[in-house]
Amino acid sequence: MNDSSILRDSISTIGELIDEGIFKVDKNGLGLIAADRAMVAVIDFKLPATLFDEFKVEKEENIAVNMTNLVSVLKRVGPNEKLEMELKDNRLEITMKNSSTRKFTVPLLDINQEEIPPINQLDFKARAKIKSDVLKNGIEDAEIVGDSVVFEATKGGFSMKATGDISSTELSLEKGNEALLDLNITGEPVKARYPLDYLKKMIKAAKLSSDINIRWSKDYPMRMDFSSVDKVSLGFVLAPRVSEE
Repeated sequence: MNDSSILRDSISTIGELIDEGIFKVDKNGLGLIAADRAMVAVIDFKLPATLFDEFKVEKEENIAVNMTNLVSVLKRVGPNEKLEMELKDNRLEITMKNSSTRKFTVPLLDINQEEIPPINQLDFKARAKIKSDVLKNGIEDAEIVGDSVVFEATKGGFSMKATGDISSTELSLEKGNEALLDLNITGEPVKARYPLDYLKKMIKAAKLSSDINIRWSKDYPMRMDFSSVDKVSLGFVLAPRVSEE
């Protein structure tokens, strides 16, 4: 890859949620589906082969790595450096080339894929497409006052609210607002509460896409997708906080 920023930014965000991961590599590209240890969030990541300047795969491979280690290595890639990754003798060899050549070796782990909840079978009642920077600001505002945030969709718009012991905050987007690119709901207003400690990690993927697709239902998991045409696809499924009113 001549432009490794998408790979680096994606893996950095994923590394906020899991410390080990198994990447599946085949002729179509590389991907990862994994849950955090608490089974609160599931990551769904795909990077197509077309994003690479050169991509050669002889057979499908599963590459298990320590995410902290991989993130640390990828952060060393300079903006004008070419990144090469090669699977060699049960290790991942990462080379960075510009005026000099630097090389890292990342050992592979012997871990098994844990059972992942069936995220493709979820049935959502609300869908919103929102500008990334607007949602990011809303999550950062909510983090100041509480540890969870309520997402709500009505026929007229989208809102997210957080309440703490002494203060509260609200982000409102009426239908037609330029930051609310799309809004669809099935039936009555749809409201659910989600943990902010996870959302603030997921929203770091905002640098990958100018807008975010969110789907949710009442007291039900939410799916948040960051994607761009012919590029990265990074999605998260987050469990709700159903115990709070």
